[in-house]
Amino acid sequence: MQAIIEQFRERIRAAVADNSALRIRGGGSKDWYGQHLRGEPFDTHAYHGIIDYEPTELVVTARCGTPLAEVEAALAQRGQMLAFEPPRFGAAIGAGSTIGGVVASALSGPRRASAGAVRDFVLGAVLMDGQGEIKRFGGQVMKNVAGYDVSRMLAGSLGTLGLITEVSLKVLPLPLREASLRFEMDEIAALKQLNLWAGQPLPISASCWRGGVLSLRLSGADAAVRAALHKLGGAQFDGAAYWNGLRDQTDDFFSAGDLWRLSLPPAASAVILKGEQMIEWGGAQRWLKVKAGGWANDGDGAATAVDIRRSVGAAGGHATLYRGGDKSAGVFHPLPPALMKIHERMKLAFDPAGIFNPGRMY
Repeated sequence: MQAIIEQFRERIRAAVADNSALRIRGGGSKDWYGQHLRGEPFDTHAYHGIIDYEPTELVVTARCGTPLAEVEAALAQRGQMLAFEPPRFGAAIGAGSTIGGVVASALSGPRRASAGAVRDFVLGAVLMDGQGEIKRFGGQVMKNVAGYDVSRMLAGSLGTLGLITEVSLKVLPLPLREASLRFEMDEIAALKQLNLWAGQPLPISASCWRGGVLSLRLSGADAAVRAALHKLGGAQFDGAAYWNGLRDQTDDFFSAGDLWRLSLPPAASAVILKGEQMIEWGGAQRWLKVKAGGWANDGDGAATAVDIRRSVGAAGGHATLYRGGDKSAGVFHPLPPALMKIHERMKLAFDPAGIFNPGRMY
């Protein structure tokens, strides 16, 4: 594997010398995410494999090109999981996410609200910077950080700071039991109920409201799940396929149209925007789907990205043009000037020549 690292280093230094851009790419399962792609593809597949897995220590370390499916299969054999449930894009056709892409994109699934986000599980990372130098951050235990927590900062950086060559992730045991419930209620009632339940000791590991139906997943010890089922009522259903559909975004909600991802305080009331909405994470994540090529109020005021972000911002949140749409308005919510300056300084420190995934975020 050292020979591959040397190949990576030579490729990076050649790009710097030629003043050319590189587009870091693992499985290519998230090429649609972020601003328009620029640069020559820099394939990481060759650098793969699980380096270390200690089930008793709840940590796994893998190279960037390792398929997510391979990591999850190894964890499942020992009754463990990646608790943030990263989407397994493309797994059905043999491509799918790589572990480097999981961290770089920082996308989490239905369990995120109860278990934590991707960055909460990153213990350490190895980065090849814009000069071809290896930088090591963090480690393989929780209390290992002094100064800037760079390893977790890489989560969600979309490869703009450098090539993540290795990553160490905390893992958790699979729940002993899971059960799913459905309740018929409108959006306002669902948000109110979710916030009420959030203040109670209930083993809720996922929630989703859509089309007048609120669905819950309960996870944990048998006694805790049984007690919650008795207390909450509702109609039980076999939720495995349903929650996997949300996790992997194969549910028909994601099948057509332009998709906005709205992040809001869970206690925020309904945001009135024309289009189909779906609510996850106890109210913290809300999806807005509009017709392809259109905006939320197209034909009735022709709302723009500015209008959507203004409405969401007024409620204390931010909006991302997740998939489709006109990216010229900016995929990610505009940053305040001070925070943008920090982004620029970090980019300059790690990638002074600006060769990695230029413009992928802002």
